[in-house]
Order: sequence, then C-alpha cells, then structure tokens
Amino acid sequence: MTRKILIIDDESDIQAVAQLALEVVAGWTVAIASSGLEGLESALREPPDAILLDVMMPGMDGIMTLKALQSNPKTQMIPVILMTAKTQLADRERFSKLGISGLISKPFKAMQLSEQISSTLSWG
Repeated sequence: MTRKILIIDDESDIQAVAQLALEVVAGWTVAIASSGLEGLESALREPPDAILLDVMMPGMDGIMTLKALQSNPKTQMIPVILMTAKTQLADRERFSKLGISGLISKPFKAMQLSEQISSTLSWG
C-alpha cells in the first residue's frame, strides 16, 4: 500500500529533501504545502495518511495549523508529526501535550525519515 504524506513547511530545501527521501526510499506519495493555510486546504481536499508539520512558519504557524486540523472532523484523525529545531525538553513537553503523533528534530537525516515516520506511527 502506498502511503500519502503531506509536508507542510515554508522552507523549499526542507520540502525538497523530505519529498525526495520519502518518494525514493519509501516509495510514498508526497504532497507539499508551503503554509499552514495551504496545508489545511490540501488535507481537506485529499486527506493524507499522515502530516509532517513544521512548527515555525510565518502567518499561520504549525501550532495554529495543528489546532485547525484537530478541530475539523474531516482532518482530526490524521496523524500529525511536528518537525522542529526546538528540541529542548520544555519544548518537547509542550508539544507532546498538543495531541501530536510524534516529533522529528530538524535537521533530520533524509535517509532515515521514512523509517522515523513508520516507527512513530507503528506502520508495519
């Protein structure tokens, strides 16, 4: 089964590396959104199997985007993994209380990204 991942990140280099890693290494389908709003629209239009969500974005940041996803019946069951450079314990604790499925630190290792996602979401 081909998984579909939605990457919501405002940095084009992160988008490109993550997309390449997930498509080539895992054979998954990847959709890209450059903002929280664009990500919400994409998730509503074609719900992915999981969302990789950047925390720090201009405008609608990752936390606002997460709350909007969680408040919509069409998207609330989609697992969300936050991607962040903020990996201090206090940040991790704050993020874990938000109902996320996991946390991936930036910079991530591209070749291990699909493995991290699969392991976080218990995909066999």
